[in-house]
Amino acid sequence: MTQVYDTIIIGAGMSGLAAGIRLAHYDQRVCILEKHWTIGGLNSFYRLGGRNYDVGLHAVTNFTPRGTKKGPLARLLRQLRFRWEDFELSPQVGSAVVFPGARLGFTNDIEFLKSEVARVFPSQIDNFEKLLGQLADYDDLDQDNFAGSARAFLAETISDPLLIEMLLCPLMWYGNARENDMDFGQFCIMFRSIFLEGFARPFKGVRLILKHLIKRFRSLGGELRLRSGVESIQVDGDRAVGVVLEDGQQLQAKRILSSAGVIETQRLCNDLSHQSVDQAGQLTFIESISVLNKQPREVGFGETIVFYNDSDEFHWSRPRQGLCDARTGVICSPNNYLYPSELGTLEDGVIRLTTIADFDSWKSLDEEQYRRMKMWWYDRSVASAVRFIPDFRGHVVDTDVFTPKTIRRFTSHDNGAVYGAPDKQLDGRTHLNNLFLCGTDQGFVGIIGAIVSGISMANMHCLRNPA
Repeated sequence: MTQVYDTIIIGAGMSGLAAGIRLAHYDQRVCILEKHWTIGGLNSFYRLGGRNYDVGLHAVTNFTPRGTKKGPLARLLRQLRFRWEDFELSPQVGSAVVFPGARLGFTNDIEFLKSEVARVFPSQIDNFEKLLGQLADYDDLDQDNFAGSARAFLAETISDPLLIEMLLCPLMWYGNARENDMDFGQFCIMFRSIFLEGFARPFKGVRLILKHLIKRFRSLGGELRLRSGVESIQVDGDRAVGVVLEDGQQLQAKRILSSAGVIETQRLCNDLSHQSVDQAGQLTFIESISVLNKQPREVGFGETIVFYNDSDEFHWSRPRQGLCDARTGVICSPNNYLYPSELGTLEDGVIRLTTIADFDSWKSLDEEQYRRMKMWWYDRSVASAVRFIPDFRGHVVDTDVFTPKTIRRFTSHDNGAVYGAPDKQLDGRTHLNNLFLCGTDQGFVGIIGAIVSGISMANMHCLRNPA
């Protein structure tokens, strides 16, 4: 007998889990389908050699202090009925954007960034204040004003090209699927999430957030099926009527939410007439994890995150030659947060390094080449990074590296595109009346953004206006 659900959700990442909780609160019969053996998608964790490793999580963005009534974090806590303390978020120590000859520090207090702009770019502080005023009331779901050029917008207010590049660098690194430029709407979202709100992290990492999400979903009667990949979405006219799993089992639903990505979802429908495969995202990464025999601050690295670029022009595009482009990167330590003293310090010192990569080049390697290139690019990317932070290589006791192939496996995104396709569908609609997107290709990125995406799409399409 075929099982029938109110909503089937494809993917047990942050957006899928959040959507499932929101719907289960209203007694919908919900089934989340996950092709892998674990939840979280790219924002997951694993254990190797007796150590726990986070995947994806550098920082939770959109952090606001306890009691804050506005903003994405407050919204998700309210709509998913969590308490602020459930996620045990501790704020960053402080971060920086570093270009040759210029360094801008920032914290979770915008006043500090203002002081840094005044210090490094004294002629631009009035322009920067004007920029802040222009961004104050941006609507995240304003599709009409989303796709303009962020570079053109900045150039209307900021007259120093280097400051424009330095402002774009962390925002693109943490949420931009488009090469070289950034959608104005995505720029506004990321500016708020990083500079106006800020970074935080649970002491126990992403596993704590996932534990709360999955526990709440199951407590509300939600059904999660792991190792249940979707082979196809069944279509009848202009509606999706169900799915066929990779094991041949069929499930029916009144509506479907998919976090697989817009192109990938349409491929499941055997319909790419509305999207071309060359519209898939191109930006993917390698990430290395270096375990140290000391805390990072003991070797001179005391900042939470450093975004670096080795020239005055920010490099943000897929490498056209070779496997990686180490000219720009992100250096992060989970140790460098303001954790409560009663928690102590993380046992291992960890430095994580992210570098832009090319999916096709990594995919073409045979197994022996793949293993060798992971280590070669670990060495090369670390050598690039230590131009901008103290050299920690003499204290490394263990390493791990994941590549675009890893990202592709755990997200199902074409090209291992971390931020999905460049063209976002802010209303989550697809070519079918009851099939909707949530997650990266809907337009909100990061952990908080993904959770808010799941909530927003569940509210809009499954609760307020059910198809």
